Parts: sequence; structure tokens; C-alpha cells
Amino acid sequence: MILDCTDPPGPIVDNSAMTATPPPAELRQLALQALLEPDSQQKVLITLCLREKSATLLIATDANFKAPAGLPGCPARPELRSHLDVPKRSPFTPEGLAALLHALTHIEFNAINLALDAVWRFAGMPRAYYLDWLKVAAEEAQHFSLLCAHLQTMGYDYGDFPAHTGLWDMTQKTEGDVLARMALVPRTLEARGLDATPPLQAKLRKVGTLEALRAVDILDIILRDEIGHVATGNHWYRHLCALRGLDPLVTYTLLAKQYGAPRLKGPLNLAARRDAGFDEAELALLSANA
Repeated sequence: MILDCTDPPGPIVDNSAMTATPPPAELRQLALQALLEPDSQQKVLITLCLREKSATLLIATDANFKAPAGLPGCPARPELRSHLDVPKRSPFTPEGLAALLHALTHIEFNAINLALDAVWRFAGMPRAYYLDWLKVAAEEAQHFSLLCAHLQTMGYDYGDFPAHTGLWDMTQKTEGDVLARMALVPRTLEARGLDATPPLQAKLRKVGTLEALRAVDILDIILRDEIGHVATGNHWYRHLCALRGLDPLVTYTLLAKQYGAPRLKGPLNLAARRDAGFDEAELALLSANA
């Protein structure tokens, strides 16, 4: 079932003779449906609708649902390749700038799926966990829409350039353990965006066109929200470490090695990482390894 956010008024019905009522809408199953939706615009609409209706939805926190096979909710375009096979273009040309913005758009599309996957996949978490990640999914959907609309003003659309599956690869690796997911997706892969955004904005300012400067403004919005998303990952990572009696710093080092997390590339955006909840001990460790 997909929710209708318009909620049009219907006829008055006498339910007294009915012997059964439909089951209440359940958030995690609906998040899975949104994840499986291949049309990017429909995925955005469903995700935003879920966020709007979240206070009215049942959350089956202890239910286990069957995992989908393969890449969920993958549209026919863009063509997916290894990251080594995606050509690099200069943002100082119109096509190169569009290709760069398309890459960012694809990251945000994957980020919707990452957050939706965190909602439906992991049973046994507090209700607040599922609402937190649904909020993240809705904000990622807004980011995707902003970038799509900007691409369209340049004569391009999502799917016009090849893309890669790097973000989703780690999601699949960590599908068996919510602790590993929290450690290595929001607070590792997504946290890299906190570091990469300011240098990217500086490059776009050097490009200097109206299209490039509009992208800088969009990245301001994305960076602001991503600090909150990484903070959400940090919160639930530490919550799980506390439940399991684990040291967060030692555990992170072990998980990064076990799952083959990519090495950090400096410089780190220390101010944004502090705002996202990284403590000084971890920042010192990360900086030493960057």
C-alpha cells in the first residue's frame, strides 16, 4: 500500500456491517516499497509523503522483512559502471559542469535509498531510530530534487551521464549488522561529503558561471543537512556501542578494517565533523590516518 498524501474526501460509509478492517499502514514496509520504486520522481514523492504521514503510521519495530535481490529501486538510466570506468570531465566546460552536477545528483539518489534501507532493514531498534532515518530520507529526496531541477535548467536530466554504485556497495556489505551500517555508511562514507564539499564549492566559484554559482548555493543546503545526517549516524552508532558494551573508538577501527572501508582523504572538515558529533579523540585518529 502506498499512502495518498492528498487525502481527498470520500463518501460517508456505514462501517457497522463490516466484519474486518484493513490493517493500519506500517512505516517500515512502506519504506521498503519506496526503496523498490525505480522511478526517481515517484521515489521522491513517496518518500516525502511517508515523512509527512509518519506520525500516523504504525512501526513494526520487531518485524523482519524479506530482503530484495540486487540493486533496489534502480532506474533504467543512468548506466551504472565501475567508478574506474566513469569518465572525468572538467567543470570549466558546460558539459563537464553538467557531468559533475549529475554525479552529485546520483549521490543524492543513492542517499535516499541508503536512508530508506536503514528504515526497513534493521529490526529491534527504538521507534525514534526509524523516524530519524525517514527524516534523513526525506531531506535527501529534497536534495535530489534541487539538483535535478538545476540540471534541467542546463538542458540535462538525471540519467544523461553514466554513474557508479560505490555508496550502495558498502550498504550491501553491512546489511547484516546495524552497528556496522551506522559506523561505515553515515559516519564514514557520508561524512566524507563534509570534507569534500568546501573544496568543491571553491572549484565551482572559480568556474564562475551562473550555473556553477547556483550549484554552490545548493551545496550550502546539502552541507547543512548532511551535518545532521552524520550526527544521526553518530548518535545511533554510540547507542549501539553502549548497548553492546563496546568502546566506540576501538570498535570503529575494527569495523573499518573488517569491511574494507575506504581510507580518508584530507583535509578533514573538522568544524563540520565536530558539529556532526565526532569527539576530539576520534578526530585525532581520523586526522592521523587521512
